[in-house]
Amino acid sequence: MVRRFYSLPSLNALAAFESAARHLSLTKASEELNVTPGAVSRQVRMLEDELGSALFLRRHRAVE
Repeated sequence: MVRRFYSLPSLNALAAFESAARHLSLTKASEELNVTPGAVSRQVRMLEDELGSALFLRRHRAVE
């Protein structure tokens, strides 16, 4: 893991979250960002862990 000397979240994680929130879909976000849905999910999960709070309600095949 890269050691950072500041407390800002990853820009990739923020971009993944913003796209997923706008589309309400990890799959559509992944298509927009040209990555796999799993990569978007991992980025959002990493951001949630960093913030200490759930950002989405995960449903079967959807996020809210």
